[in-house]
Amino acid sequence: MTRFVFITGGVVSSLGKGLMSAALGALLQSRGYSVRLRKLDPYLNVDPGTMSPYQHGEVYVTDDGAETDLDLGHYERFTAVPTRQSDNVTSGRIYQDIIAKERRGDYLGATVQVIPHVTDAIKNFTLADTDDADFVLCEIGGTIGDIESLPFLEAIRQLGNELGPDRATFLHLTLVPYIAAAGELKTKPTQHSVKELRSIGIQPDVLVCRCEHEIPDSERRKIALFCNVREGAVIQALDASSIYEVPLNYHAEGLDDEVLRSVGLDPHETTPDLSKWHEIMEHVNAPEGEVRIAIVGKYVVLPDAYKSLIEALVHGGFANNVKVKIEWFDSEVFEGEKSDVVTALENVHGILVPGGFGERGAEGKIAAVTFARENKIPYFGICFGMQMAVVEAARNLAGVSTANSTEFGACDEPIVGLLTEWQQGDTVVQRSAKDAKGGTMRLGAYDARLVPGTLVHDIYGQELISERHRHRYEVNIAYKERLEAAGLKFSGLSPNGELPEIVEIPEHPWFVAVQYHPELKSKPFEPHPLFAAFIGAAVKQSRLV
Repeated sequence: MTRFVFITGGVVSSLGKGLMSAALGALLQSRGYSVRLRKLDPYLNVDPGTMSPYQHGEVYVTDDGAETDLDLGHYERFTAVPTRQSDNVTSGRIYQDIIAKERRGDYLGATVQVIPHVTDAIKNFTLADTDDADFVLCEIGGTIGDIESLPFLEAIRQLGNELGPDRATFLHLTLVPYIAAAGELKTKPTQHSVKELRSIGIQPDVLVCRCEHEIPDSERRKIALFCNVREGAVIQALDASSIYEVPLNYHAEGLDDEVLRSVGLDPHETTPDLSKWHEIMEHVNAPEGEVRIAIVGKYVVLPDAYKSLIEALVHGGFANNVKVKIEWFDSEVFEGEKSDVVTALENVHGILVPGGFGERGAEGKIAAVTFARENKIPYFGICFGMQMAVVEAARNLAGVSTANSTEFGACDEPIVGLLTEWQQGDTVVQRSAKDAKGGTMRLGAYDARLVPGTLVHDIYGQELISERHRHRYEVNIAYKERLEAAGLKFSGLSPNGELPEIVEIPEHPWFVAVQYHPELKSKPFEPHPLFAAFIGAAVKQSRLV
């Protein structure tokens, strides 16, 4: 029997609803239950693929090619359960499907309304493809009171009634702020948030209260009384030293016990095994050293734009038992005559150029590649970071001075060009510059074949790999011979040999650039091999600086 945990948030956003959902999933797994996590986003975009990183942060990509909310990255990292297209839906996608059905006449002339048509579509999405899980955790994006989230809240209210208390429970994450001037924690925001939720017809079974200070027993009783929940179901959530401490903290506060009780299960019948989380915290608390990694990107003012990348670097640190200190650099500062790449990067132990879109900051990224190559500093390029590495090699090693990407406009030497055709399974996918932007990139998991004897072949320990992609432009295979003659090795290609996937410089201590996004598959208990190797190279570099 599949049980559903509906997770809502109130008062303010950014309280950590996605992280709490992931931690709860991990805790249920530690007791032997199978889990699946889902995100229901109320915004009207069909998916976040066309949204600015400044608006939405990172776009997380699944194996089956869905562009999704970054919270799905938390879900995968904490539970190792691969997310799918069916695990993230938006108002935009719900309405798109409903309007398509109405245009086809599927509703047989009925008046299409929010209730029942929109809410039924949300319920169908929530229930679909869940038979293989003991628990399905459904996180509702936004906060209580947002007008766009009302159909989702109505849908889960209906599901609560239809499934019954043994199969559905409601968890509400809220804020208990500390007012420094008064020296007090204030419970009123939580009371009002729950009041708003109850006015919609949803009574929370468990309250998770984010706070900066311990919540006294008297305040817990007050919250329980005014919010109509058991005192034991008021769970405090203090700030943690690391996100990987969150499952341990929530278990200590009894979150998993209360969720099990709320669906009629005895928490004493299962004993959680949290040993792997304690091991991770040993790495966090007692590293044997530190490496400094420079990320030269375009969206560095909002670290959430690189959320999976940050965590993958941390995982690489776990693999080498070192702390990874990230130093952020806006690539635009390395452009122009007055830029000083040397002063900025001379003391870092590794340089990473991540993905991005558009011409802004591209020349700065190329300058960072040049510095890493010439000074023998470990370099890791990802997606756009690979394309700029190839452009740099073409200009400075192969003598193709006008080498560039057609993403920035027409050029004489299109080292990087628009990807117009590729193989997806047994199907040939075709795209053009006139196509709509949303969902038209090369998305999801694709195979790559590694060249034996190369660095990446040694790192992966196998010839055929599968990695997740998200790109519209591709390195031009026509330049392969000229670039390899100049010292750039094409060490990974698509199985048909037509699309470059990985380049490296054999004469460099560690210079690897990949077209895909390896950070999307890294987990704390299973660091991605490229990140583990990159941080390992940075550790060696730290002994030379």
